[in-house]
Amino acid sequence: MTGHFEPLPDGGAAVPLDEVEISILRSLAVQLIELVGPGEEGSDSESDDLLASVFNDGPSEPPADPVLARLFPDAYGGPDLVPDDDVRAASAEFRRYTENDLRSRKRTDALALIRALDTLAPSGGEAVLRLKPDECRQWLGALNDLRLAIGTRLEVTDEEDGGELLRLPDSDPRKPMVMAYLWLGGLQETLVESLTG
Repeated sequence: MTGHFEPLPDGGAAVPLDEVEISILRSLAVQLIELVGPGEEGSDSESDDLLASVFNDGPSEPPADPVLARLFPDAYGGPDLVPDDDVRAASAEFRRYTENDLRSRKRTDALALIRALDTLAPSGGEAVLRLKPDECRQWLGALNDLRLAIGTRLEVTDEEDGGELLRLPDSDPRKPMVMAYLWLGGLQETLVESLTG
């Protein structure tokens, strides 16, 4: 897994991917969509959808799953602050009005990744994925969410650089997840560099 993004003249980015990389990315994005959950049921008209979304309350409690809690963290407080009742109430209120939209955006980003991959037809085992600027933003969101999810499952902390995980023996069942985590980090980093360089 060595592909990295390169900038395109139109402001987008391109990356060569082989069949295995395409399959891994697609599988991870599908799993992310399943984890984030199904979309909201639609109504018959766009104006009804807009009104419903304004008045549609989301959950007020943080998710029990550590990955979902990482993808949808409390808005107030933090790891070094023991929340009091006011902080918990403010976080619950903020979550109630924002989590559904955030879940929808994460699903949309992951679906954009899947759709882009589905356009590829690797010949000779490799294909070049070309993303437009707006697709790059969705890919950045999806890659970030995938890394957060895998990193949480691996119990990666902000202080770790992944070096310890890289030294795991090949027999360790976490090794494939570690390799995917590091590879996704490389894709994310080179995509950011392509867009800002």
